[in-house]
Amino acid sequence: MTGHPSPSAITRYAAGDAGLDEATVWSVEVHLEECADCRARLAGSTPDDVLALLERVGNGVDQGIAAGPDPVRRRRRWSPARHRWLVWQLAPWLTMTATVLVCAVLLQSLRPSLPSLVLLLAPVAPLPGVAVAWSRGADPAWELIAGTPAAGLPLLLRRTATVLAVIVPVLGLATDRTGESLALALLPCLAFTTAAIALGALVGVRRAVIGLATGWGLLMALPALLTAHLPALLRPGSLGVWALITVVSAVFALTRADRFSRLTPRS
Repeated sequence: MTGHPSPSAITRYAAGDAGLDEATVWSVEVHLEECADCRARLAGSTPDDVLALLERVGNGVDQGIAAGPDPVRRRRRWSPARHRWLVWQLAPWLTMTATVLVCAVLLQSLRPSLPSLVLLLAPVAPLPGVAVAWSRGADPAWELIAGTPAAGLPLLLRRTATVLAVIVPVLGLATDRTGESLALALLPCLAFTTAAIALGALVGVRRAVIGLATGWGLLMALPALLTAHLPALLRPGSLGVWALITVVSAVFALTRADRFSRLTPRS
């Protein structure tokens, strides 16, 4: 198309006439980009309903600009704990551990001839939560958190304290219901927790937990169930041994605190 498009072509283009061939539509659009007169003619050929729609849209845009941006609404945080990793990642493991201890109490009441299941479970009760507390697989932001100055052993200890804050009261209730010694439940629980952290500095927390739980089950718990007698480590005279393990493990973990600040696959 040479020169200006015919008025009829512009009118049909403005009305969206489907009868216009593609070549004509293309040539009209190219010409309108460079010709102000034809653009004015196109504006005058626009149907009334389209003009009314454009006017409404323009008025709405003008009013929005005049009103200014909407104030940013801060989302109300009903509970800071709602956004914390510990609440959602540890909850299933702590619930499972508490359920196992409750089942141990019930089974003990039904089968009094069995050795104390609560005492047998006490050392390994916190271990699942401790493993999750410093697991890159369970924490989606593990690399980000582990690389911050507040990470490392202090973070692991804070998360472990959360685990113990749930497990210790449950153990206390379980020993009260079964008539067992609270010290014989809590000291082994604390000793295995510190041992898992101490060994975690060498082989990783998850591997340390698996090794301790497996060793306790095979060497202590299983023989106790087969013989119906508690091992010597769960009798009153063993409290000093558990206290010594706790202290030694805690000191060793503190001397290897830098190991928990390294982003290694074994962590």
